[in-house]
Amino acid sequence: MEKIDKNEKYNKIMDLIKRRGYLWNSFEIYGGIAGFFDYGPLGAILKNNIVNTWRKHYIINEGFYEIEGPTINPYEVLKASGHVDNFTDPLVQCKECNESFRADHIIEENVDVDTEGKTLEELQALIIENNIKCPLCGGEFKDVDTFNLMFKTSIGPSGKRVAFMRPETAQGIFIQFKRINQFFRNKLPFGAVQIGKSYRNEISPRQGVIRLREFSQAEAEFFIHPDKKNYEKFERVKDMVLPLLPSTNQEDETLVADEKIVKMTLGEAVEKGVVKNKAIAYFISVTANFLLDVGIDANKMRFRQHLPNEMAHYASDCWDAELYSDRFGWVECVGVADRTDYDLKSHMATSGEDLSVFVEYAEPKEIETFDIELNFKALGKTFKGDSKVIQKLISEMDYKEIEEMVSDIENSEKDNKYLLKADDGKEFELTSEYVGAKKVTKKITGEKVIPHVIEPSYGVDRITYFVIEHSFNEEEDRTFMKLAPAVAPIKAGVFPLVNKEQMPIIAKEIEETLRNSGIIAEYDDSGAIGRRYLRMDEVGTPFCITVDGESLDSGTVTIRERDERNQKRLKIEELGDYIANSLK
Repeated sequence: MEKIDKNEKYNKIMDLIKRRGYLWNSFEIYGGIAGFFDYGPLGAILKNNIVNTWRKHYIINEGFYEIEGPTINPYEVLKASGHVDNFTDPLVQCKECNESFRADHIIEENVDVDTEGKTLEELQALIIENNIKCPLCGGEFKDVDTFNLMFKTSIGPSGKRVAFMRPETAQGIFIQFKRINQFFRNKLPFGAVQIGKSYRNEISPRQGVIRLREFSQAEAEFFIHPDKKNYEKFERVKDMVLPLLPSTNQEDETLVADEKIVKMTLGEAVEKGVVKNKAIAYFISVTANFLLDVGIDANKMRFRQHLPNEMAHYASDCWDAELYSDRFGWVECVGVADRTDYDLKSHMATSGEDLSVFVEYAEPKEIETFDIELNFKALGKTFKGDSKVIQKLISEMDYKEIEEMVSDIENSEKDNKYLLKADDGKEFELTSEYVGAKKVTKKITGEKVIPHVIEPSYGVDRITYFVIEHSFNEEEDRTFMKLAPAVAPIKAGVFPLVNKEQMPIIAKEIEETLRNSGIIAEYDDSGAIGRRYLRMDEVGTPFCITVDGESLDSGTVTIRERDERNQKRLKIEELGDYIANSLK
């Protein structure tokens, strides 16, 4: 990367985006609170344009559908998902001033060491070995501990129903899996997305918009047969070349930093086992295409595989799309994870609901299985009215579940018992006293499977910031943002060359016509024309339209393109199509 004064450039970017209405500190008149930002008039449009481009990739191109669920999740949901027990960061607190910090961050700020994946004990040792003190008062730190990042709340006036502000949007999709499966007519694979606010009570956010306590996520959950991850659409992207940072290279101390990143096709990456399967590789390609579409610099993008000791509790493989910041270095902005069947199984076990999918075979199969014979007299004597529940549950079993039940009953290591679970949480111990089995050959038309999930999870706010940073340019006579036309908040500035004759009237008519066709345009008649161009360049407006004396006679105007400052004349009625075509 080119050597520049990272603080100077960052300060210029922050000055621009605050001054021109992209991002503002939240609660500013009350001193502000770290980890919260407001989007100003242009920032809100930019962010929404990025989200709508994301929707184009996943809803239009991939055929996913969007749902929207509550941002408050009851305790049971996040206990089942593992967040209550696992959603933590390492915390260290000063003995003197009681200020809290993330232990891994405070170490990296003082020592040239990568803390990724290190245990609490290893972090503690690094603090002691390097004599790291509190940056505020110089005091010593207490022992490193864990801190759960979820905001706790309650439902109802009694306060007894514990809940949390959701730490991710994904759980809302898993909770509604039965409904989503019905919507897709029980045909795997299919995908659902959710876009909205998530919340993480960060310990000490000090990286501006890079680390927020309230932020926007765009998450896609792709449900796929566990034995069919050789996703057919992968053939379309197998020749795509991307910069990959495999976990094995990260751990190889013989390689210098630049040698750890390898550029290879996704086909080669799957063939060599660098990426675990074609499904996750395919969505890595979707992620790359989206990031490039919204204006991320291809030279400042890479995909880093999670190390074994940093893999999330639900993942079998995970790749982060990391973007390079002159100020912050490489920052994770997207995670593409194979979540396996962890979430659906966890919610099945906790809720008692069946979240499996019945998958029909292309042709019926003959299998050896069992006919179950129930001893109704014994069942009624022991289980009373629940005997009908047991009968219904067994009648709904597929052949694999029947085989498991018979195996447990006949297996002394299982105490010759099978634990049958009902939807309401009741459990029944079944033995050969109640269940008999006769081996038979049957034709079956399909089987029940619990789908696996490939999840691309996007941090919208981080991506929005990086779109701004990567588009920021300085030339001798101007500062401009090279925003992709599709995401630029204002698509066209419309100017009368001078405020006389019919020029202002025509310019205002052009602005109104463009807005009526869905193109945000802004009229400006203040100051010299060159100054107006520079104002539009600074906010990233891709086109400037000038009404001049010739416009009154010929019905044409000058249209200027931001990046190269090229100009040409177009008929007024051609402007809408010309600009619209640049947004595709």
